[in-house]
Amino acid sequence: MDPFEVRMHFLSLLRKLNASQQSIQKVVGYALKYFSRCGEDLWDCIVEECQKGSINNRINILYFLDSLCEACLLAKSHPHNELSSSSTSTFKPNANENNSFYVDFVSRDLGKIVEHVVPEGRHGLPNLTSTKQILENWRSKRVIDPQKIDDVMTTLNARKSSLDAGDPTSTSASPASSLSRGEIFKRIEEDRERHKRLRERRWVQPVSHTPFSHTQHLAAFLPLTDDQDGAEELTLDIEFENEWDATSDWNEDDVEAATEESELCFSTRDTGQGEGEEPMDLS
Repeated sequence: MDPFEVRMHFLSLLRKLNASQQSIQKVVGYALKYFSRCGEDLWDCIVEECQKGSINNRINILYFLDSLCEACLLAKSHPHNELSSSSTSTFKPNANENNSFYVDFVSRDLGKIVEHVVPEGRHGLPNLTSTKQILENWRSKRVIDPQKIDDVMTTLNARKSSLDAGDPTSTSASPASSLSRGEIFKRIEEDRERHKRLRERRWVQPVSHTPFSHTQHLAAFLPLTDDQDGAEELTLDIEFENEWDATSDWNEDDVEAATEESELCFSTRDTGQGEGEEPMDLS
């Protein structure tokens, strides 16, 4: 197909996009297949549909971008492996190892995309929660620079706060008032499908940005890389940082748990069955 036909067919696929994985993977495969020939043009189509599509179609496009970024990072990490989907069998990654394909476009235009998916006013509220979930997922897996994610999240939180503190007469209307009954029920079903998919993927480790990166044998517990390494940061360090951030400070519950463990461990001292055991030092 010539570039014009590629563009028109891609627009048709975007307009038919829904929350099902079959629909999303079909568009992902098409976008990857024609990246080398029409990547920039196809990205313009995505931005255009984010701007012109319905509020439901915009969130579908954002979830499509989530799957597209994952596929691009997999293609970058395994440039010589064939992708499983038959629709992407002709996709040949660029020899440039620093090329992240559509991830670079998403990072560059992240603010613009989120602005279209979550427009100002109550009209964009139905997409707010899902958009923040995707952004948090991209931040935890380092798909996009965490600083860029923080900037966009700050904008979204400020917009929500301004709506909550705004004129009651302007916020009395329901954000779903512009949707028909059929669109509302369709949105409920698609949200259920999307949230199911998010739960399934929460345990998945981040995809390494670095081609041919392999797990190294640890000689110490110090991190192998740090935040300044950017795309070179190893998956193991990303996973550790996420777990460390989610760990609470030492508190009374931890003291009680340690005391119980100590009593269980040294219980034989009171029964005379063992000698020489000393209680655990909790100071």
